[in-house]
Amino acid sequence: MSRKRNIERLLEQWGGTFSSGLGIDIESGRSDEIFKWFLASILFGTRIRQNVAEKTYRQFENNRVLTPDDILATGWDGLVEILDSGGYVRYNFKTATKLLEIAGLLNTRYSGDLNNLHEEAKDAADLETKLDEFKGVGPVTVNIFLRELRGIWEKADPLPGDRVIEAAMDLGFISSARKDRKERKRDLETVWERTGLSGNFSVFEASLVRYGIELRRQKRRGKEILNPFGP
Repeated sequence: MSRKRNIERLLEQWGGTFSSGLGIDIESGRSDEIFKWFLASILFGTRIRQNVAEKTYRQFENNRVLTPDDILATGWDGLVEILDSGGYVRYNFKTATKLLEIAGLLNTRYSGDLNNLHEEAKDAADLETKLDEFKGVGPVTVNIFLRELRGIWEKADPLPGDRVIEAAMDLGFISSARKDRKERKRDLETVWERTGLSGNFSVFEASLVRYGIELRRQKRRGKEILNPFGP
């Protein structure tokens, strides 16, 4: 089976960006949609189950708390209540505090608009540095956030995360001999470009993340993950 068909099968089974799955239209480039994805990325960036993070984001959506001003107006107690309702109980207090600090800094420094942050960044590295300045937003959250903004924000160009690399190696898209993430990123971009498939590279990347999550889960259980290229 050709590599193109393999990737098509991968996308069929594991495809779809995380933002689109939540109904967030980051492709529009609108500030409100990008902040929604930032909020979701913060929830995904904690060591918690994916379904819990998704459910908790839905609770923010249901309560119409989707902007920096909404977060500040809701206050610490209200945020804890929303987090608890989504099952985010392990990190509820810490995350509520973090969200208030992030919303406050975003309003003060960037007029509440992440697009302003992007415009002020000199390049991809500076963009990641500026995002790291938000207290509690670490490399994992930054990678999640920027991964799906690749091709939307000019300076969004993160290196592939661990799950992407693990999945790509398991599926034979990249060699285990190469250790440098920049080289692996170039290899994966080449693999994607050669398929001629439509869509942003981030769609391919997201499918590898989903496969990588399941790969880790099955390995912890001592099971072998079902080959997505099988019959």
